[in-house]
Amino acid sequence: MTAELVRGQNHPLPETRLEIRVSAGHPVVAGVTLGDEQGRVTGSERIAHPGAPALPGIGVPGRAAADHRLTVDLDAVPDAVHRVSVLLALTGAAPRFGALAAPFVAVAAADGEEIASYTLTGLDRETAVVALELYRRQGTWKVRAMGQGYEGGLAALLGDQGLERPEELAASILAAVAPGRERPAEPAAPRLPQPERVHHTAPPSPEPTPVPPSAPVPTPAPASGGPLNYAHPRRAAAPAPEPRQAPPAPVAGDASGWSMDERLYNQVWGMFEDLARTAAAYRSARDFAESRLDRELDETLTDYRARAGGANDAARAAARARHDELVGRAREALDRDLAQLAAESEVVEPALPVAYARWDSPVWQAYRVPEEEPMAVRLGDLHLPERTDLRIPMLVRLPLERGLWVDSGRGGSEAAAFLDEAELRRLALDRAVAHAARLLAAHPAGAFTVHLVDPAGAGAAALAPLVETGAAAPPARGAAGVSAVLEQLTERVDLLQMALRGGAADALPPGLDAARQLLIVHDFPHGFDDRAVTRLRYLADEGPSVGVHLLMVADREDATAYGPLLDPLWRSLLRLTPVADDHLADPWVGHAWSYEPPLVPPGSAVLRQVLTQVAIARHGKGL
Repeated sequence: MTAELVRGQNHPLPETRLEIRVSAGHPVVAGVTLGDEQGRVTGSERIAHPGAPALPGIGVPGRAAADHRLTVDLDAVPDAVHRVSVLLALTGAAPRFGALAAPFVAVAAADGEEIASYTLTGLDRETAVVALELYRRQGTWKVRAMGQGYEGGLAALLGDQGLERPEELAASILAAVAPGRERPAEPAAPRLPQPERVHHTAPPSPEPTPVPPSAPVPTPAPASGGPLNYAHPRRAAAPAPEPRQAPPAPVAGDASGWSMDERLYNQVWGMFEDLARTAAAYRSARDFAESRLDRELDETLTDYRARAGGANDAARAAARARHDELVGRAREALDRDLAQLAAESEVVEPALPVAYARWDSPVWQAYRVPEEEPMAVRLGDLHLPERTDLRIPMLVRLPLERGLWVDSGRGGSEAAAFLDEAELRRLALDRAVAHAARLLAAHPAGAFTVHLVDPAGAGAAALAPLVETGAAAPPARGAAGVSAVLEQLTERVDLLQMALRGGAADALPPGLDAARQLLIVHDFPHGFDDRAVTRLRYLADEGPSVGVHLLMVADREDATAYGPLLDPLWRSLLRLTPVADDHLADPWVGHAWSYEPPLVPPGSAVLRQVLTQVAIARHGKGL
């Protein structure tokens, strides 16, 4: 199965002979730089580009194009190379990546099967970008989704990698693809098998027509490329529940072999898909109506003969009437679909199990520590501006594929602007404790362990529910405490990775805690020296693959002294906010989803009750 990466996420590479596939929707120059352990490129001879398309183990196209295939043989690159960076740069006519469709890149194995893919969202004024990085770590290769853009273009990108005279080098690379210039021969590296590819292109925007309420919403065709694919992989494997009927009473399974957990997870994802498509259809129809109105008004102004007789006014009035009719019909279809989704939500929400339920749901009153972990946990709600009261649960799959970051800074949020700094930091830690409590509650007894780091003790009150109930040990304090916890978890990651790579999982020490580990870090970077920061980055990068996860509660501005050193850390974490914020970008609908953090009802004892049961179950197992 292809791993769909997000910015900063990494994925192991099972093979060393690879093909990098690029689909940009606009001609771009594709190249590769070979860097050392620090990411420095020692000279122009370590760059594969259209003017010099072949290096040992590397082959790139000799021209600019919208689609590229790059060949990589990691066994053939020099031993001094530890980072292979795939870069894309726009050519003359394109102003910036933000004005174009998001580029898509994929890494495929020798047999043509895709290993990982990444859609480069969030680019704006940049004209060059490092899309992917293949990097060597302890003898094995991994791929990391980078998405690091440069407004200064290719010259700024090359300069950032340590090359001298980057402006001259960038000019020579772009000159190699200038119109009329003879192209160098393509590299002789053999092309790998390529499965049939379906390209996602934006459909035209015809006049919207009313759709019967019973008409199914079309599902995007599966493809190896393009923007975000909302289809949950398990939806195609078994029939989903009827999309607009109430879910059945909870049972262990059903005729299709699905458990209730799987059915409800699938139904929530279906609601998310439907809301995304409905909003996208409405916006597309509205934009089409606006565009047609502008065109028709321009045409009336160019008809000089119609100005004198009043026909010009009539034409403008008719154009506006057609516009209003189109928008009205689109709004009717939107309102109908939104009402349908709202009715579905009213049925689905009360049926959700504890892992998917809000904190004010009655299901928490009957909470018992589960025997098995669920498919996902709820980390908040999502909504779109078309109907802000229609909230879709934000479900994140288990085990976590990346760490979490509760941003205690303002970050441009309008809601955060009305809170003072101390209140915002307190809310951020409260939200982190709620996330940790939900993760503990979702796992069987002893299957999830929480570690706390609070160097200055500033979060003692907020962390009290975890500590006083016995769900977590007291937090580590001071620089020595921080170092001890990080050393313990770093050694754990090293040990597990060596065992897995060597196929010796049975040789692990008998007393090793088999539980997944969550490290909650508060008040970063207070109490962290350079060594501790390096270990923290290592845990964020390598920990999730062996069940060690981070939950950071931090303001990025507090760590500005480290400069770009910590950029990979922030990018590798899923950013959550303590207050409502519209920061979760979605390339499919071209808008940001608004995120609402999970709220524990004021004065409610549900959090402590759940954590107490978790602690009792752990102690009952002698953990």
